[in-house]
Order: sequence, then C-alpha cells, then structure tokens
Amino acid sequence: MKKIGIVDTTFSRYDMAKEAIDEIKKRATNVKIIRRTVPGIKDIPVECKKLIEEEGCDIVIAFGYVGPSKIDKYSYLAYSIGMQLVQILTNKHVIDVTVHEDEAKDEKELIKICINRAREHAINALYLLFNPEKLTRFAGTGQRQGEEDVGPLRM
Repeated sequence: MKKIGIVDTTFSRYDMAKEAIDEIKKRATNVKIIRRTVPGIKDIPVECKKLIEEEGCDIVIAFGYVGPSKIDKYSYLAYSIGMQLVQILTNKHVIDVTVHEDEAKDEKELIKICINRAREHAINALYLLFNPEKLTRFAGTGQRQGEEDVGPLRM
C-alpha cells in the first residue's frame, strides 16, 4: 500500500487538504493518507521531510497559502527553497499546491482556485505514484491547476 502525506497550515483561509483527500479517496482505495497541519508556510518543509523519513510516505502534497503582503511573499520564497531541498534530500516528490491570496479578485474566485488546484494536484500525485507515463500525454498541453487550461501553442 502506498502512503500519501498531506501537509497544510492554520494560516490558510481554506481547507484545501480536505478537497485533496476527498479526491484521492474517490480515485484510489490502495493508499493510506497521513495528514499533518502546521502553523505557517515556513513550517511545511520539515513536516514533509518527517512524513517521508519517519512515516514512509511515497509522496507528499503540501498546501501553502500566501497572503498579499510583502512579508508573505518573502515567506513563500523561503518555503519554496525549503521544498526543493526536501525533494533533493529525500528523492521523493513533494507536490507544492500554493495559492496566493492576490490571485483572485474576490473570495468566491479564491475558493474556486483553492478547490480546483487541490483536486487537480491530488490527481497529479496519484499519476506520479501509479501511472507516471500518463502525465507525458499531457506534456505541452497548457494544463493549469486552479484555472482553466490554456491549451498548447499553435503555429
């Protein structure tokens, strides 16, 4: 049985992990989900590493949420570097599902982005675990998580 780690934060304004867990449970019965919640985005990398090394997770999905202020953007940069290090040090995929509060014009649109991005990346995690060649079929097709797909470039 494969293990999927889920890490989210109390800083987030929407429970994206809930959406991803629901999507995973709809699509796969042969996985164990281990969820952890940390205070903020900079706490996520170490929790991802712990899930991989201490809990034996095969992949982790990390749900970051970035506020609109300058300090939030700097925190995201630190987080992003930490996430790359976790992947390099563990040789495991950590899917970064981050939503930036200033991506949307209002809360309704922000919720839609959160739901879509969480569910689509949950599917991506399952592809990486069970059917990675399926992702190759989507190469160059302009897939977007959280928004409408833009499609491939055309001559």
